[in-house]
Amino acid sequence: MYPQSILQSWPSVSLAAALALTFITIAARVGFKVARRLARGHIVVATLIDYSEEAARALVLLLALQAVWEAAPDSLYLIGAVRHLTVVLLIGVFTWLAVRMLAAVSKIILLKYPSNMADNLHARRIQTQTRVLARTVMVFVVLFGVSAALMTFPSVRQIGAGLLASAGLAGLVVGFAAKPLLGNLLAGLQIALTQPLRIDDVVIVEGEWGKVEEITGSYVVLALWDERRLIVPLQWFIEHPFQNWTRTSSQIVGTVVLWLDFGFPVEALRKELMAICERRPEWDRRVCIAQVNDANERAMQVRILVSSSSASLNGDLRCFLREHLIAFVAREYPQFLPQLRTELPQAMPEPDASAAR
Repeated sequence: MYPQSILQSWPSVSLAAALALTFITIAARVGFKVARRLARGHIVVATLIDYSEEAARALVLLLALQAVWEAAPDSLYLIGAVRHLTVVLLIGVFTWLAVRMLAAVSKIILLKYPSNMADNLHARRIQTQTRVLARTVMVFVVLFGVSAALMTFPSVRQIGAGLLASAGLAGLVVGFAAKPLLGNLLAGLQIALTQPLRIDDVVIVEGEWGKVEEITGSYVVLALWDERRLIVPLQWFIEHPFQNWTRTSSQIVGTVVLWLDFGFPVEALRKELMAICERRPEWDRRVCIAQVNDANERAMQVRILVSSSSASLNGDLRCFLREHLIAFVAREYPQFLPQLRTELPQAMPEPDASAAR
């Protein structure tokens, strides 16, 4: 690329490197500006450019520098160390670019399958697989990049060979140290493929009701009903049972329980229940029934079942029904609210004192 007679000293090599960097910087800026203009209206190309521009610029700059170093004579002082450093930086930038491209592909798939719709089961399945698999592949890409960079150092290669020769103890130490990381990594792959839970699924974990907000490479973030966040390792979902209310569908049937006196007319409650459900947008018109489910020595238990298209809507509907049905009973049939019945023994008549005399 450059005549050997020119690149014989560090001043000339530095000047050539500066000229190469200037030319590449201007060309890259113009090229990306033209690419952005041509990509208007094409969301896929525009996303790829947005995510890869910085890493791609760094890559072409390092390639230009490496070309200058390779053109310099081998006898130049420290040229070998500079070439080695540039190779390590190139491996790092290649890794960075690969991670950014994976993030761009993930973003494109998420934009193609949005979850902000009524029937989003398929979209949530695709989003979960995309996020978990993309993060898992990113971990492997980074590990491969770090390994490739370390293998450029001869001393590291010798250490690696020594570890392989004594793989017994070293393997146990590394295995125990990496068990949490590898366990969560494998659990993430299993969750992505089998999908026991997905993004936006409603689950109950350790007695906590929440919605799956995020699935990372090592843990799941649950948004709880009171705006708290519950962080659960991925491996926990593989090793422990949990409730998933939206596994196959977001539709759900909820329960409202009332305790009423035995003489209460249940048919009147059924009519009032249906009238309320007909006016509520949370009801999906599938299930709306009232049944005497149990009884004890004090009252009978009336169980009300109502259905909704999602767990959050059903929760609002159950709270509304509980409030208004209790008000209905207190207003129309207050005598049939649960009562505590007691029976006092009759007092014994006092003995007649005159008869005793």
